[in-house]
Amino acid sequence: MEELPEYAERVLDVTEQIPPGRVMTYGDIAEWLGEGGPRQVGRIMALYGGAVPWWRVVRSDGTLLPGHELDALGNYRAEGTPLREAPPGAEGHVPRLDMKRARWDGGGGGGAVDDAHI
Repeated sequence: MEELPEYAERVLDVTEQIPPGRVMTYGDIAEWLGEGGPRQVGRIMALYGGAVPWWRVVRSDGTLLPGHELDALGNYRAEGTPLREAPPGAEGHVPRLDMKRARWDGGGGGGAVDDAHI
């Protein structure tokens, strides 16, 4: 198995520390690491995210990852992640994340993200 790029390791380390029921955006992770941006974090998650709780890294608008909505939704419901039900006219009636309640800032009570912030 080939070694992960250092940035990928850092992104995955932060992802593993997001507590169940909480989320961070792609941009949140890039900002926390002080490197890259949302697209770079998204690329890392697409290539290497399968081994970590990928559903906890999300779009800033709270929409579920296209093509993975049902898998993500099952995880969110199992973890008690705050959701906003879709309006009746919404295609597929897929809920969104309640970003005000679900977003995690890396602070206390949910893990030691500070250890990853080097």
